Amino acid sequence: MNYTTYILYSKTIDRFYIGYSSNFPERLQYHNNPEKYRIWTKRGIPWEVFLTIDELEKSVSRKLELHLKRMESKKYIKHLKANPQLVKDLLTRMT
Repeated sequence: MNYTTYILYSKTIDRFYIGYSSNFPERLQYHNNPEKYRIWTKRGIPWEVFLTIDELEKSVSRKLELHLKRMESKKYIKHLKANPQLVKDLLTRMT
């Protein structure tokens, strides 16, 4: 099964949300559904797709998610989006 590591952005709270899923479109709908009970992501609705990294094995997708969360840096996340080669290099290290 293919997984996606994703970064969402909320203008409402000026924050990023990082996650991974085997069904990204469904997961995005979940994050943007105000009727679902989620303390953290509910505050940021509407969430916009900032960056997705697709076609990953589950273990790689999870490692990438944890790496991005540990970085705790908007600058780093924006740098990844601006430089696709950095994403490729990161994936090479994760596999």
